[in-house]
Amino acid sequence: MKYLIDIIALVLLYTFVFFRKWKLKGKDVLLVNTLMYVYLSFVLYFTLMPVITSLPFILNHPYKLMNMVPFVDVLTGRGDFVRQILLNVIMMLPFGFLFPMTHDPAVGFCRTVFFCFFISLGIELLQPLINGFRSADITDLITNVIGGMVGYVLYIVFRPITSWVLAHFRK
Repeated sequence: MKYLIDIIALVLLYTFVFFRKWKLKGKDVLLVNTLMYVYLSFVLYFTLMPVITSLPFILNHPYKLMNMVPFVDVLTGRGDFVRQILLNVIMMLPFGFLFPMTHDPAVGFCRTVFFCFFISLGIELLQPLINGFRSADITDLITNVIGGMVGYVLYIVFRPITSWVLAHFRK
């Protein structure tokens, strides 16, 4: 039930704000921006939700400081670090691919990495606030940014195909 409130809020936000705005810009813009919105909604689901029902309890648990030792789990052999690293890379890979498609063609590698970094940093800093069982980790931030970088490289590789598809979608 906690998640349902956040999901309803995201659906209402899309329906009454973004869908109307993006629809006016053409089917190609609507498609790419909707894909990015759905992707970011899933990122929120897996990293921060439930948010709305957690807001009244944000100050009811201690804030865990961010682990600032990169790859400490790898170095100490703690936990399932390979899985965590792969999941973090995979999680931000679509961002690196979709972000340049949602903006003008001038969006380059540095700007994509910049936004990937700040979205990842925001998630890492908010996780312990929203949920007392979550913690922030510099390794997650690094691997998320690597995922965004890989996604951007894939965007460059597949740009001729995506441009062709979007051009035909406009018709």
